[in-house]
Amino acid sequence: MTAKSIIIHCSATKDSGTVSTSAIRHYHKEVMGWSDIGYHFLVELCNENDYEVLIGRPWDQEGAHCYGHNKNSLGICIIGDFDIQAPPEGQWKKSVDFVAFLCYYFGIPVDYIYGHRHFDSHKTCPGKAFDMDRFRNDVKIELKKKVCVIKEDEV
Repeated sequence: MTAKSIIIHCSATKDSGTVSTSAIRHYHKEVMGWSDIGYHFLVELCNENDYEVLIGRPWDQEGAHCYGHNKNSLGICIIGDFDIQAPPEGQWKKSVDFVAFLCYYFGIPVDYIYGHRHFDSHKTCPGKAFDMDRFRNDVKIELKKKVCVIKEDEV
């Protein structure tokens, strides 16, 4: 699979530590009958104030997260329900940093970061309170920092 875009999702559940990712994997495999969890990566609270990126489906395999757009996209699930309230700052920052890394690594333009709702008007995912314009802008800022650091290290 060649990643050409990134699609941001939310779990629409309360973040309850690592139980969330395992519960989603169980649901996708056992209830939906899929070979693995549909998302490539998940961002969730792993202890009191520490957000981590967890690996879902291997990044080189087609995902199962956005009908009609799985072949060339990476699916990132940010654990939580963001229809009422935006993600906590620590989770937002971890997500921005990681997506900036993915953009750099795969050569994905920031304009090719989408919310799931972009492809399905019946969905609010990644949530009504999740500002995709702000997210893309924050990724762009972080990506500029990464590119500058990498270029300095190459000299």
